[in-house]
This record gives sequence, C-alpha cells and structure tokens, in this order.
Amino acid sequence: MTINANTRIAELLKANPDALEAIISLSAKFNKLRNPILRKVMAGRTSIAMAAKVGGCSIDDFFARLRPLGFQADVSVAAVAEETEVSKPLPEFLAKLPADKLVDLDVRPVIETGKDPLNAIINKVNSLETGQVLRIINSFEPTPLVHLLGKQGFVAFVDTIGPELVHAYFYRNADTALFTAPEPATASGDWEEVWNRCKDRLITIDVRALEMPLPMHTILEALENLPAGKALFVHHKRIPVFLLPELEERKLSYRIKEIGEGDVKMLIYQD
Repeated sequence: MTINANTRIAELLKANPDALEAIISLSAKFNKLRNPILRKVMAGRTSIAMAAKVGGCSIDDFFARLRPLGFQADVSVAAVAEETEVSKPLPEFLAKLPADKLVDLDVRPVIETGKDPLNAIINKVNSLETGQVLRIINSFEPTPLVHLLGKQGFVAFVDTIGPELVHAYFYRNADTALFTAPEPATASGDWEEVWNRCKDRLITIDVRALEMPLPMHTILEALENLPAGKALFVHHKRIPVFLLPELEERKLSYRIKEIGEGDVKMLIYQD
C-alpha cells in the first residue's frame, strides 16, 4: 500500500493490523489507540500528519516505522493543513457573531483532573443571555452533550479544529427553557430487588480507569453487543448523566447505586 502524509490511521490499520504497535512505539501519547473504542472514534479522522503533530514526532518517523510492514511512502505529497482538512466553515450566524456575544468554556482542565464538567456546563448554559452563544472547548466531540441539549431546544455546531481540539457551539431559541440534568433512578430500596432479578445474567464492564469520552462509548458498545436476556453491570466512578437519555430512547431500564466517592454501580436491563 502506498501512503502519504494525508493517509488516515484507520487505512493503515485496515491494510495491516501490525501497524498499531508500530504507531504506538512512536509516542506514549498513542497508547490510547490500544482501546478499540478510541480507535473507532479517532482513527478514521486522523491523518499521519495530524498524528505526528499530536505525538511530537515527524511524518518521516511514521514512514520509517511503517516501511518494514510493506507500506511505500510517497514523500512528494504535501500534508493538507489541519484547518482545511477537518474543520468545517462556521455558519454565517456564528462567523458574524460579535465578540461580546461569545461565551467560552474550556472544559479540558476539569476533565484532566478526572472530574465531570457537567455542573460548570449547566451553569454556563443557564447564564446565557439573549443572543449569546456558548463555545465549549474540548479535546473530543461532546456527542452526548449535543444530544442532551438538543432535546431541550438548543442548536449546536461542532467544529473539529484538530485531533485533540474541538469547539462546540450552543445557542438557544428565545422560548427554550433552562437546562436541567436528567434525574437518575437511584432508589436504594429498589436496587436490591432489581439486583436479585438480574444477578444471574450479568455481563460486567469496568470503565472507572477510562478517560472521557471512553466510558460512555464503552457502555454503548457493550449494549450493542449485549446478548438477549442479559443485563449490563457497570463499575463507574460517577453517575453517567449524559448516558441516561440514550438509555431512555433505547427503552432500557437502569438502576444506580452510589457506593462511595469514585465508586458507582449501574445496572442496565430490558424490562
């Protein structure tokens, strides 16, 4: 296979699965690719040039590691600038938005500490004045948030600047109500009854060590592959608020039990 600076990582992995270890050997930042969910999310939209920038290595480093696997490098092809490769033009409304109408919230520092930025997002969303737009700066596309706010009347536009930089714009119509997070079903008296019904047919996953957005992606992937008649038992470190509307849409029931700080148990099952 002939490759160049703009070849997607997903194409390399499809052509030769051994490319995964070759890429990971280039930088510790690529260890995340070992997670199949993250590979699915990132590999299809990340080129060799983009990955090299993230990993702090060069395009030639990629070529050198991939040649022994049978890849032929075409060095005559220049890398396409990230902004023109992955970034979409802003809608006219956003492009002409006055600076004082744009409210920024960078959630990356919060996520890096292992905390959930939901409360900060709710506060910002509910403090928006007429005509203001919230721009959330993140390292991944906040698909669950887009879905959740969309149900409450917010319009969203997601601009992928690069593989680790995403701007998500949110604005609401005049008649949109304040944003309220879904209330999880956590009744402790009900937990034991549901647990006893499900305990002999559980598929268990642990997402506590995963970085966002992998916990939600991992849970949804597990649900897609859940055998008929089985229930999913999830070890989590927080209540996955963004997941709850997805479960309701899929007509799945759930129960949540908070054991302690950073230790939340969740049962997801079909009635």
